[in-house]
Amino acid sequence: MNGIPSPSTGVWYLGPLPIRAYAIAILLGIVIGGWIWSKRYRAKGGPEGATLDILMWAVPFGIIGARIYHVFSSPDAYFGPDGDPWRAFLIWEGGLGIWGAVPAGAFGAWLGARRMGLRLGPLADTAAPGLLVAQAIGRLGNYFNQELFGAPTTLPWGLQIDADVLRAQGMDYPAGTLFHPTFLYELLWNLA
Repeated sequence: MNGIPSPSTGVWYLGPLPIRAYAIAILLGIVIGGWIWSKRYRAKGGPEGATLDILMWAVPFGIIGARIYHVFSSPDAYFGPDGDPWRAFLIWEGGLGIWGAVPAGAFGAWLGARRMGLRLGPLADTAAPGLLVAQAIGRLGNYFNQELFGAPTTLPWGLQIDADVLRAQGMDYPAGTLFHPTFLYELLWNLA
């Protein structure tokens, strides 16, 4: 079989505790993106430790914004005929959206910067490259979850998706069908 193979699992267990590849990717992205931001901000004369303090505001706001975006952009599971609004709080079941994370995280960063008496402009300017790197790393979570793939393709870098994943999404394709690795395209675009 040609193409890029998908991982067989995105969850490992440490006793009863699930360790999710997507969570690892997001956390790794936050750490590396924050490190890049810190180095750039310090190089521009920003105070030591400021970015870490601001991340303590930006990250929780970003996660909450990402979840809110997901819930409102996929409302049926929460508010549809068979929906359960309480499931909106079960973040470990998946569902985060970058389109909610960025503005909510920026709002959290603004609050943190304001409390520290720092201007948001230089912080945002130095944060931008780290944010793109963090987003690129986070896309690896989609790879492990076998999600965020595109239409079928015959290109040599097509992505293999397990038949049970396709069936769960109501898709019926012949065995061996490859799909555009949309997550990889976004990852590379972010790094470019």
